[in-house]
Amino acid sequence: MHPDPARDAGTGHLAAWQREVGLRLAAVKAGRRQDGPFEASLTGVPLGYVRLLSLEADPVRLSRTPGLVESAPARAVAVVLQENGHAALTQDGRSTVLEPGQAAVVDLRRPFSLDERERFRLRVLRVPDHALDVPAHSVRRVTGRALSPRDGVPALLVPLLARLAVTAGRIPPSVADALGGNTTDLLATLVHDASDPDDDDHAGAARDRLVRSVLRHIDRHLGDPDLGPESIAAAHRISVRYLHRLFEDEAVTVSRLVQRRRVEECAKELARRGSVSATVSAVSSRWGFHSPAHFSRAFKALYGHPPGRWRGAAPATTGTVRP
Repeated sequence: MHPDPARDAGTGHLAAWQREVGLRLAAVKAGRRQDGPFEASLTGVPLGYVRLLSLEADPVRLSRTPGLVESAPARAVAVVLQENGHAALTQDGRSTVLEPGQAAVVDLRRPFSLDERERFRLRVLRVPDHALDVPAHSVRRVTGRALSPRDGVPALLVPLLARLAVTAGRIPPSVADALGGNTTDLLATLVHDASDPDDDDHAGAARDRLVRSVLRHIDRHLGDPDLGPESIAAAHRISVRYLHRLFEDEAVTVSRLVQRRRVEECAKELARRGSVSATVSAVSSRWGFHSPAHFSRAFKALYGHPPGRWRGAAPATTGTVRP
């Protein structure tokens, strides 16, 4: 994995650097704080669905105005780590000064300003909001505050971010995916720690609604042979990883749930039509199975005997399913 340096972000190219920040992070307005040439750089490394950015530049003020929020939405939250220089961060009615080694959460979905008062280096972890899965009102509780790396979740997240900034370009893609998920989990934990107790109830209700939506989607698309975790996650604008997390308490994986529902619908059709129904192969194909052999194994695992014995002999229900 290799970093992707910003294009035309060298001396005197404030506009080009601002454009790259907009492409990689969120649309911002960049205002210089001193006369003369402007030197800046920007690199980025993907960590799965997360992106790690390194920004270095002369003093500059970055602002995301309400107009930019409306015209160029950014569905993401970021953690910024101030490595060099001092900066003033303002968001959600709060302001703080970031000193070297301190971090802060910035909600890219809402206005903010980051005033870098001297030559600086900034590391930014950009996380899509659907992967973070934290209510916006909970994120609002931690914005505009400096995070000290001395205790709590920041003591884990901030050093990890600093280390990733140095090593990310040499990390294999499979490991990078896992690290992206780990840093996302740490960020979500940090936000939850700062939330009100009632927030857990709101988050639980939202998860329940999403699970019900996924179940309805599965039932509507059982006949699609391509139905699986990837297509389900894409339809709900969430990551496959988060989809699996949703079903951790359901005692069944998403793939096995899809297979079980397909088998149940096949069993209903075979039982209902008996000897006059279409062939077992045709029934299984209609409900999304790629091969009769796969269907037979799945059917026997669920009902205890092959579908040929079930057909015409079963009652007009799916019968007793093995636990």
